Amino acid sequence: MDKTVLVVGASGYIGSHLVPELASAGYKVRATGRNLKLLEKRGWQDIENVSVHYLDLNEADNLAELLDGVDSVFFLVHGMNHGHDFIDIELEAAHNFSDALKASAVERVIYLGALQPSDGEPSDHLQARKATGDILRDSGKPITELRAGIIVGPGSAAFEVMRDFVYHFPLLITPKWVYSKSSPIALRNLLYYLLQLLNFKPTKHQIMDVAGPENITYAQQLKTIGEHIGKKARILAVPFLTPKFAARWLHLVTSVPTNIARALIGGLGHDLQANGNALQSLIPQRLLSYDESVEESLGHENEVVRSDIWGFDPDALARWQPGFGYYPKQAGYRLKTDATAEQLWRQVQLVGGKEGYFYANYLWRIREWMDFAIGGDALKRYRRDPEQLELGDKIDSWKVINIVPNQFLSLLFGMKAPGLGRLEFTIEDKGDHREIDIRAWWHPAGFSGLLYWFAMMPAHLFIFRGMTHALVERCQAKAQEGKTETV
Repeated sequence: MDKTVLVVGASGYIGSHLVPELASAGYKVRATGRNLKLLEKRGWQDIENVSVHYLDLNEADNLAELLDGVDSVFFLVHGMNHGHDFIDIELEAAHNFSDALKASAVERVIYLGALQPSDGEPSDHLQARKATGDILRDSGKPITELRAGIIVGPGSAAFEVMRDFVYHFPLLITPKWVYSKSSPIALRNLLYYLLQLLNFKPTKHQIMDVAGPENITYAQQLKTIGEHIGKKARILAVPFLTPKFAARWLHLVTSVPTNIARALIGGLGHDLQANGNALQSLIPQRLLSYDESVEESLGHENEVVRSDIWGFDPDALARWQPGFGYYPKQAGYRLKTDATAEQLWRQVQLVGGKEGYFYANYLWRIREWMDFAIGGDALKRYRRDPEQLELGDKIDSWKVINIVPNQFLSLLFGMKAPGLGRLEFTIEDKGDHREIDIRAWWHPAGFSGLLYWFAMMPAHLFIFRGMTHALVERCQAKAQEGKTETV
């Protein structure tokens, strides 16, 4: 098979699962994303028929090159993670891509959109999804638009929001929309539809719903998740808790990135029932029930820790537990400097042991004593070598799980706490300057894990800012612009 397929949005949830499926089926795949390093971490470039490419649709200066020789396109991007202005960003990206399609020889585009409500005003997110389809159709290319609702699979934002709710609370106080209905579909079934669509060559635009075998309320979905994790989902629906208000405290109760969760919540105030008969007639398959989909999803959620991000480390694998947030919280500080990468790396390797942590060591000591008080062994200070680190080294209560000289160091958090975390040092050479980034990542264990994260975050930000500046000062270099980042 010599067909070339372009996947726009390959780093997203669906794209990250679709690219391996396409490669296994024998297609030549061009996988694109705004974060090339994230794509490269997946190892796709090592697959003979897959290539990875940087693409920012809001710049779109390399689209003509990427579309050259492409037969089919999967358009999977959305702007939900961009914050309050995501609609403008999303529609601009669609316009840029539509304009590039007009001048290309692409035969067809498969666009994954969103179900539209039959009553009431759609949320901003749903309106943007519909408008994106209209813009793509302006290209004149045959557009097959699949409109999907909740996708049930490990890492699916909508599913993880509900999963977090059930894990975190004995009583679920929800808006009245919890009794709205939707037609959730298993990730496996959606991927099959997408892959099989390449066997058809439409000559006109198509819009088809993607639906699982059931139209069920969100309340029923929450209760089913509870049954599978051994927790009874007690639901109290109140009229004054609107979706807009609920979105304001989502970041306190879920590990799902706030911008994505906020956009999703806006669409839950409607019945989003789908009629999947047209698609199912075209591409017959056995559709998993919601119960089966949840069971399959929960059975694969530990795969998040079985990755090179965690270095496939046995200690990380052993400590992962059901109920840990699938998505990590993060807090870090990034600083520009004229120090060389070699100078920065030399200092980073000195972390821990007698050297300490470069800044506010008293706060590190307090945390170690807290760990000791609850039975931990953080007071046992240890380093194999005072100046150099190797993979697997123990540094006090940390463990080196990933190391790339002059670029990257990842330490597994070893103290007692409700969750699983790591501390990362990243050095990037930008040509005329370097950037040193120190960042904590945290997969919370239930609500207590979230409380722990928010209690520690102010200290994290204070310490990381001081650490980056201290590292640069130790290099006898100049610190430039710095930035605090949290999710």
